Amino acid sequence: MTKPAQSDKLPLRTKLFYGIGDLGNAVVNSAIQFFLMKFYTDGALVSPALAGNALLAGKIWDAVNDPLFGWFTDRTKSRHGKRRVFMLFGAIPLAIAIALLWFVPAADRIWTFVWIAATFILFDTIWTLTNVPYYALTSELTDNYDERSSLTTYRMAMAVPAYLVGAALTPAIVGMFALQRTGWAFIGIAYGLLAAAALLISAAGLRERTGLAVAKPEPSPFKSLFLAFKNRPFVWLCGTYFVINLSFAFVKTLMAYYIEYQLLMKAETTLVMGLMLVCVTISLPFWQWVGRKMDKGPAYGLGMAAGALAIILTFFLPHQSTWLIYVIAVLAGFGFSSQWIYPWAMVADVADYDRAETGQQRSGMYYGVWGLATKISEALALAAVGWILTGFHYVPNVEQTPQALLGIRLFFGLVPAAIIFASLPLLFKYPLNRRRHAEIRARLAAMDAAAQRDNTSPVA
Repeated sequence: MTKPAQSDKLPLRTKLFYGIGDLGNAVVNSAIQFFLMKFYTDGALVSPALAGNALLAGKIWDAVNDPLFGWFTDRTKSRHGKRRVFMLFGAIPLAIAIALLWFVPAADRIWTFVWIAATFILFDTIWTLTNVPYYALTSELTDNYDERSSLTTYRMAMAVPAYLVGAALTPAIVGMFALQRTGWAFIGIAYGLLAAAALLISAAGLRERTGLAVAKPEPSPFKSLFLAFKNRPFVWLCGTYFVINLSFAFVKTLMAYYIEYQLLMKAETTLVMGLMLVCVTISLPFWQWVGRKMDKGPAYGLGMAAGALAIILTFFLPHQSTWLIYVIAVLAGFGFSSQWIYPWAMVADVADYDRAETGQQRSGMYYGVWGLATKISEALALAAVGWILTGFHYVPNVEQTPQALLGIRLFFGLVPAAIIFASLPLLFKYPLNRRRHAEIRARLAAMDAAAQRDNTSPVA
């Protein structure tokens, strides 16, 4: 195996500052994914269907803003850089938007629907403006195949524990307050400030690469988006990831329901979630090592297969407290750890393929479309959970009927696992492997060298 040249290696300082940027994001993400729907249904006492439909409505704007803002950042020039400028100036507005998510006024159904949809749209807009540029830095800080996995590993080594904090401490913090609404409001303010601080520190410590051979960007976002979907490896990767992340989002959204109502272990919710995410964290170096021994696509597939095998078992657990959930949490955390490393590093490789073919640096567009796939899949899962709970006659804060429990068990374990297994062949056959990326990188090196010669040549 060819090791990266010393000159290709990123300094430890760069990896650390890049990782810090996702600390606050991870806490916010886990709170939203695990508890936002539960806050709406059990805290704000909003019907599951209304909450799910309002969140889905918020994704109409999301279908536009991710690629649009990605294209916009690709065209941005400032003294603060192409990407960092959005992190620096978007951090404080992001904190405000995060806080507003967890304030739902007592009102009629129409106003409640509007409030949930509007605050989610505001949050999603600012989240996209700050995080698409942040994610695009994975591509632009280095072009080394393995160093991108390393960079992502450092990011996730910080993000996953923070994600654990969001999953584990959120219910405990809310429980400290006499009123659930007050606790959730505190969560919104505290997590928003944390997200803003992390972005500001990260942006202050990073510097973007310069001197790359880059053609003039597309003047139209639609043309840029069209070209992105002509990129065969990207379409392959993005479609596969969308399906996998949709299934993974079902697991995250329904976990709290499953533990509380199927296993009757509400008090142990924090422990189970925490154990799984600890295993995600400690497994990251293992999956980085696997990614150095084989191509990223098959490595990603192996991890997801292990995670899917674990969650299948949850369908068969009895309607009572059981220690087996801890074993499953360990196995699931080990497997799903790959979800935190490979997809994000693989997008950066796709952006290299695009630059070699078109001459343009369009990492922002690719990560914008990637963010769209991520958020649409998660929003669909949130909305679908609302519909499923309603369809199976879920009633909050009471003992559930066998019908409601069947719905929770099906869509927490069996259905997501089946979807993941169906997607695995696409990962094992993913075409942009290590050998192909080495060829692309050689082309880019030649392009950059030629551009530097042209820039330094004396003018006649």
